[in-house]
Amino acid sequence: MIASKRKKSVLYMVELAVLTAIVLVLQLAGIAVRLPFLATPVSLVGIPIALGAMLLGPAAGVWLGFVFGAEVVIVLGVMGQDPFTGTLFQDHPILTTLLCLVKAMAAGLASGLIFKYMKKIPDFARVVLASLAFPVVNTGIFILGSYTMMDTFQSNFLGDGTSMFYFLVIGCAGLNFIFEFAINAVFSPSIKRIIDIVSKKIAR
Repeated sequence: MIASKRKKSVLYMVELAVLTAIVLVLQLAGIAVRLPFLATPVSLVGIPIALGAMLLGPAAGVWLGFVFGAEVVIVLGVMGQDPFTGTLFQDHPILTTLLCLVKAMAAGLASGLIFKYMKKIPDFARVVLASLAFPVVNTGIFILGSYTMMDTFQSNFLGDGTSMFYFLVIGCAGLNFIFEFAINAVFSPSIKRIIDIVSKKIAR
């Protein structure tokens, strides 16, 4: 019994470490490969974070979200690899850090909670909802949190009568959200397949 628990604990740590590494690499890849039609670097980490939250539980989703948010703060904010994030961090370092961390951690938590507690719906639908929860929560909190830094937006990003809501929803977060939402939707069947395979192996 003790050996079995120890084995599961080691397996949990290994899987979490692998997913953490994947999140770090994919986020760097998203930063390096800039798509011209997107205002900010695309996030490719929604899939491994959602997968981790479903396989390992909500706490793992929070951790993976923290890793994602911390990398965004360090690479895009502190190091200034993205002009938009760099400007926000320069004017509001604490608020920018909190926003990056909270939105990512909450998104990971949402994926894990949906998968854990919505057991009355079909498994595939549960996986799809949990996968899509990540971009929805991540983008939603970003838009709301950005209003705490309205002065920076008005002095650096808004012009010609452009409203902040329009800039955030259409010009900044809109296309990124659609892109990330589509990626998670397309890969939901693959996520479901991975979960089934891992679950069967654990059950043995």
